[in-house]
Parts: sequence; structure tokens; C-alpha cells
Amino acid sequence: MQTNQQFDLAFNLLQNTGTNLFLTGKAGTGKTTFLKRLKEVSPKRMIVVAPTGVAAINAGGVTIHSFFQLPFGPYIPSSPEYQGGKQDFKNQFRKDKINIIRSMDLLVIDEVSMVRADLLDAISDVLRRYKDHNKPFGGVQLLLIGDLQQLAPVAKDDEWNLLKEHYPSTFFFDSKALSESNYFCIELTHVYRQSDTSFINLLNNIRENKFDDDTLYRLNQRYIPDFQPDERAGYITLTTHNYQAQQINNRKLAELSGQAYTFSAEINNDFPEYSYPTDDKLILKCGAQVMFVKNDSSPEKRYYNGKIGKVVFINPSKITVVDKEGNEIIVEKETWNNVKYTINPETQEITETISGTFSQYPLKTAWAITIHKSQGLTFEHAIIDASAAFSHGQVYVALSRCKTLEGLVLSSQITRNAMISDGRIEAFTSSVDSRRPGEDQIRRAQQQYFTELICELFDFNNLQQRLQYAAFTVYGNLQKLYPELSVQYSNTRDVFRSTITDVGERFIQQLKRMIAENPDNYLHDERIQERVRKGVAYFLEQIDRLCTPLQEASDNVEIDNKEVRKTVTNAFNKLNEDLRIKLSALQGCKDEFTISGYLSAKAKASIEQPAKAPARKRSEKSSKQEKQEISTDIKYPELYARLRQWRYELSVEKDLPPYTILQQKALIGVVNTLPVSGRDLLSIPGIGKKIVENYGAKLLEIVDEFKRDQ
Repeated sequence: MQTNQQFDLAFNLLQNTGTNLFLTGKAGTGKTTFLKRLKEVSPKRMIVVAPTGVAAINAGGVTIHSFFQLPFGPYIPSSPEYQGGKQDFKNQFRKDKINIIRSMDLLVIDEVSMVRADLLDAISDVLRRYKDHNKPFGGVQLLLIGDLQQLAPVAKDDEWNLLKEHYPSTFFFDSKALSESNYFCIELTHVYRQSDTSFINLLNNIRENKFDDDTLYRLNQRYIPDFQPDERAGYITLTTHNYQAQQINNRKLAELSGQAYTFSAEINNDFPEYSYPTDDKLILKCGAQVMFVKNDSSPEKRYYNGKIGKVVFINPSKITVVDKEGNEIIVEKETWNNVKYTINPETQEITETISGTFSQYPLKTAWAITIHKSQGLTFEHAIIDASAAFSHGQVYVALSRCKTLEGLVLSSQITRNAMISDGRIEAFTSSVDSRRPGEDQIRRAQQQYFTELICELFDFNNLQQRLQYAAFTVYGNLQKLYPELSVQYSNTRDVFRSTITDVGERFIQQLKRMIAENPDNYLHDERIQERVRKGVAYFLEQIDRLCTPLQEASDNVEIDNKEVRKTVTNAFNKLNEDLRIKLSALQGCKDEFTISGYLSAKAKASIEQPAKAPARKRSEKSSKQEKQEISTDIKYPELYARLRQWRYELSVEKDLPPYTILQQKALIGVVNTLPVSGRDLLSIPGIGKKIVENYGAKLLEIVDEFKRDQ
């Protein structure tokens, strides 16, 4: 890959900052090459999505709708339908998908020119749900790749009638979430596809809506009425509508004498039809003009995606194609992969796995193709029929597929009416230069990113809130049942604030001053690293001292009431989850703080671990009683054990859950009050007349035996 200033600038921005980036550029400037290189070298945990199936396959990613499980149709953020009322949007994400989202650093959206503003907002809302609720896109860094002068997003009239009340246009840059975000724009300017300066200038005039009389005149010089191409030249016709291309291909194929052969694709597992790169039933004849639809995977690299050739030999098991240089290519089947993102259980990294494959000869009949499907392709010779252009960018896309002006023929003259432009795009495009980052801005963004992450490591406010909520929940639901645990939570909360959260705040301010004092070398400042090492050691020790006893005490809690158990378990789990993530992040930085090291440690820790089974009522059909720890809130542990054994044996005999015989709070009440009469029993919460009638005598007998043994 040829490097240039824009490439380097974009790489630096994405690798070393958290700022969003819109990467744009004319056709043929290497946007696809940039993405490929980024995937190879970036340490960030990256997901690649695209608006269509074919674009997703070409980018090596998945479609937006499939990854984020979004419904088709307009997304109105303010609608009650999307505020909790529509279950299919509240998405029943599987745990593995949630883990991927929670651990994601960078989201790449390719061909963003075709992404509607409301779809971008839907993506933001999903990311907010599982990442940072307070930031657009959940705080995930965005790389948006595309050219606004190419194909535009599609909105039917009824969809736009709903959306226009919320958006100035359908274009992605009018997304509400993006307007709340800070983002830079970098335009790739070196054209790799065309080398003819005159043709490049002509394309630029069309792209920038500067089609003056001279531009139109020069372009229409390529209008050749009733043009009959030399079959050997490999001309392909670009049309605005699919039916036009299909009619041309069907007619041309039918005109060929000889036998037609049908080649069926081999489709395995999950490979949706909208992502098929060519026909699953490919019909060809000898003499057919074809286009390769994939780069050659063999070392010879004999063809590329968009190369035109002619079938010169065909039978049920062999196809030979000759290109315009006269090279014979024996075509083998190629395989396309439908990518699925998963978490590697061993490394905890986001990995691309293959969920389905499509194997077929990498060909399609190619006397004609739609402009839409030609995006990303390069042709030596093309006949362009853009007289029925219906959306912004179609003419530019069609013309820019060609390598030279001489290889381009117009089947109808281009008029100003075909040069459809959009005022919103022109206004946004004119602002791209003002969003281009300079070196000073990059340095500031890099320093800001480093500061933000290192401060995040020592920010314990979220943990403090989790601890506060857990203490509140224990007091409100378990204070009578487990008074000592309630006190333990309150005390831990207060000590945590004074020895961890408040100390962390002062530590953050100190780090900020140290970074600001050394803006040119903070990344390698040994004083900062030594401060981080000491801080990590201190906070790890304090968290262990305070929270480990709390977790051990919480493990011994038994709760019979289903709703209370659910509430308390939820509070415990959220606290433990945040503790685990913070401890893992601290451990990952105990020797040195680096951006990649911190992101990796935090991302791996963010992957949800299998939840520990909460303490629950015993299974009524257990054949063997489990041993359990006795809570420190229980006054007489030996009596507690005897009563639980009696309850367990009776539950097995009656084939009933233990709590239906005697609730946990009632059992602890008997242990701590040592009742001597039925009246005493009735004063214990959870014991009524029915309990006294059925089991009162036995309970009093067990209590009396315990007291005699003391």
C-alpha cells in the first residue's frame, strides 16, 4: 500500500485517540485499502459493519441490521414504540453478542454514504444500552468510511414523511447522536484508479457540482449514437435500474448459439440470499461476456473484482475465460465467507468466525450491470446509460468506475438534469476541510485520550454508587433477617468512600498535573509510571481488605421470598461485576500504563462471566443435603443446623420445597428467640396458626433438646 500524509494522519488518529473519524475521498483513493490495513495492524477491538449484504461481504464484516438486530423501517427515537414498548427492538441479545458490544473499542461503518441518519441513531442507542449510557454511541470510537458524492441512502416517501419531522435530511451526518459527538474528517486525495489528469479534473468538477458548459461539452464528446463495441474490447454497460441490466444480459446470452450450462452454488450454514456475490444458479454459454466478482485467491493473482473477460471453453466441470490481453484463465470455484463475531474463550479477544460459506465460480454475465452494484469496481471499457439517473451521485459513480475517458462511451447524452445534486451534501462537504485535524489538534486529542483513560483507571465513583445501592438494598430487605450484614455494608460503604473513592479523586488531580507539566513526553515519563504503580498497589490492597469480607458474608445469605431474592441478588451481582472489571483493569496496569494495555485489560474483563448461582432454597428432591456456611447473624449455629436438618428431612418426606414448611426468616427467629410455647412461636415473623398447628410441637421439642444439651 502506498502511504501518504492522509493515510498516516488517519492511522495516528485512530490508533492513539478516542476521537471519531469520517474518512472520505474520491472514487479510487484507497478507502477500502485503508480499512484492510487497519484490520491487520490495529490493537483495538474492532467490529466492521456495512449497510448492505454485498458491501458487508466486500468489507469483511456484517450488515448493520444483523449485527445490531435492528428492525427494518424508520427509527424514531422519541416514539414510545422504541422507548420500551417494542420488544423486538429492545433486542433479546444473546450473552455472547452483549459481550462483544461491551468489549468493543472501535466500530467501523463502511459505505456510510448509504446509511440513513435514523439508522445511525439506532446504532447509538444500542451501544448506549450496553456501554456508557451517557455518551453518544456508548463512548465507542467510530470510523465512518464513504464518499457522499456516491450513492445516497434510500427512504421511501412514507418513511420520509415520518422522518422529516425529526431530521433535516436522511444523510448520516444529520444523525442526532453524531451531532452530539466530536469528530474529525480526513479526505484521501491521491487517486489510484485514474492517472489521466484531464479525466481526474473532469470527474472532480462533476463531484463538486461544478459541471459548467465546458465540462458537459467534454463529457458529451464521449456520446456515440448506436455504438457497437468490439466484442474483444470487453465493454460493460452501466444502467440506473436493475431490470435494464437484466434485460441486456438475458438478451445477449440468448443470442449466443450453443448449449447453456447451469452451475449451482454450494451454500453452507448461514449465508443469507441478500449477500450472494453472484447467482446461486449461474447460467453461462461459450462466448458469454463475464465479469469476475472476486479477487483471485491464488498466488498468481490472474484476475480482480471487476475484470472483464469472455468464456472460450465451457463444460459441466470446466470454465476457461480469456481477458482482453489474450490471457487464458481456467476458472476455479471461489468461496466467500459470511463473518460472525464471537469472543474467543481462551484469549477473550473479539474474533471473526465463519458462520456460513458461498462457493461458486466467481463470475457473472457482464454485458451490463447497475451503477449501484458497480460501486467499488474498476473497468477498462464501459458504456454508460445515465439518462434515467434518479438520485444524487449516480452519474459520478458510473463515470468514476472507468480508468480513462477514452474507455468510456455514453449511450445517451448527459444533461444538467441528470446531474442531481443535494444542498445538504454540498453544505456538509464544504465543512470537511474545517474538520480536518492539524498536528496540534492530533497531539491534544492524543494527550486528552491518554489522560481520560488513566483517570478512568483511578475513578471509583461508579463502584461507590454500586456499593451505596447494595447497602440500601440490604438494609431495606434484610435488615431484620441479617442485621449484622446490613451494618457491615453500611460501614464498608463509608470506609470505601474515605479510603478509596476520595483518595482516587485526589490521585486523578495529581496525575492530570503531572501530564500537563510534561506535554511532550508524558507517554514515557517514568514519574507518571511510578505514580501509577504505587497507586495500583494501594487500591488493590484497599479493595481486597474492604470488599473480600463483604463478598464472603454475602455468599451466606439465604432468602425465601422470590422477589426479595431477585432484588438482592441483582444488587450483589452488579457490585461484584463492577468490582471484577475494576480489579482486572488495575491488575493489567500494575507494571506500566499504556493505552493498548489498559484497553485490552478492561475489554477482556468487560466480558460477562457466568453468574454464580445465588443462594436459593434447597431443591425439594435432593437426595443429599448440602453443607452451607452459617451466617454470623445467627445466634445459635448448632440449633440452626438441627432445625434446617429437620426442615430438609420433612421436605423430602412430603415432597415439598423446604420454605413451604418453614420460611427462612421464621427459622432464624426460632433460633434466636428460643421459644417455649405456642404463643412465643406466634410472635415470630413468618409463623402463623397453621405452622403452630402442624409443626409447633416438634419445633419446641428441638429447641428444648438443644437447651438441655448446653
